[in-house]
Amino acid sequence: MKKIYLDNGATSFPKPKEVADAVYEYMTDCGCNINRGGYQAAYDVEGIVFETRDMLREMFNAEDCKNVVFTKNITESLNIVLKGFLKSGDHVLTSSIEHNAVMRPLVQMQKNGLEFDRIPADESGVMDLSAVTSMIKPNTRAIVVTGASNVFGTINPIAELGAICREHGLKFIVDSAQIAGALPIDMKEMSIDALCFTGHKGLLGPQGIGGFILKEDMISLIDPLITGGTGSISHTEETPDFMPDKFEPGTMNIPGIVGLHQGLIWIRNRGLSNIYEHELHLTQRFLDALSPLAENGLLKIIGLPGTDGRTGVVSIQTLTKDCATAAFELDNEYDIMTRVGLHCAPHAHKTFGTYPTGTIRFSFGNFNTEDEVDAAAAALEAICRK
Repeated sequence: MKKIYLDNGATSFPKPKEVADAVYEYMTDCGCNINRGGYQAAYDVEGIVFETRDMLREMFNAEDCKNVVFTKNITESLNIVLKGFLKSGDHVLTSSIEHNAVMRPLVQMQKNGLEFDRIPADESGVMDLSAVTSMIKPNTRAIVVTGASNVFGTINPIAELGAICREHGLKFIVDSAQIAGALPIDMKEMSIDALCFTGHKGLLGPQGIGGFILKEDMISLIDPLITGGTGSISHTEETPDFMPDKFEPGTMNIPGIVGLHQGLIWIRNRGLSNIYEHELHLTQRFLDALSPLAENGLLKIIGLPGTDGRTGVVSIQTLTKDCATAAFELDNEYDIMTRVGLHCAPHAHKTFGTYPTGTIRFSFGNFNTEDEVDAAAAALEAICRK
């Protein structure tokens, strides 16, 4: 039986063939670092790294490609930005559906004097925008939110939050893990001051590569979390204050950047609107197939009823048996790979009323098909009726 991968919210799979080919070619034919070697092969790789920065600048309509910083993942990016920017006594607003990549840094900093409040949302995860302005305090410094829930697919109102930040002089920090590569993100139009991204999800790169992009006036406001050798101004032991070296110490994940470069090319050729349309088509097909099962009390569909305001993610609870058992049977008996549990987002589950049980998450990607969606729905029905 062919395996069916429906866990693209964790990492996209399969990757385009060009991604794997580029990583292999780099590892076997080059393998050198940048900013160190004074030879042509190193300069050639530097050209790919520069082009990748510029493609990200273009994709997100950022100010300058030198302000694109590479890290190993979005968790590292958020830690650098949040811990380098926020200080004791500051107050921030965040959403009620955040991933622990945002919440754990905030809770950790709370122990040292940071304050935060969660903007309320309804049981579908839709944010109450009318509450935001009244929650701003004299010491509020920023709003930090995810682009969309990794658990239920509900999209946060990024443009509207950016406008509120601009009106009230707040900085706007966005976790784009669940929307980059599917939804358009415009840092200028959305007033985003710091955009954190990961390469291995919608951007179709390998694991171990991510980054963040800063507006020019954010650079001096963030202290580096990690310092070390950069290959630049090596005559001094002081950390560079220019970009991107200020935040890129040590050896970079060049294979990851090379793979990400090809993922970005694939996305550009396919088109964001086509990618999102495909994911939503599969999502609607899956919701339609599950609707009779929900009506018959076999399972519960969590979140928004349709695809409006949603990414290609559907979470369900099986009502005739434990979710973990059902997910195991999906994999063991039908070769269908999903994710089950709390998905590193406990407060999101509290918002949706699925804590502490959790859910089974189905997340669709570029290479999933209608037949795979139909097979998943049929398998769920068979498991629920046992």
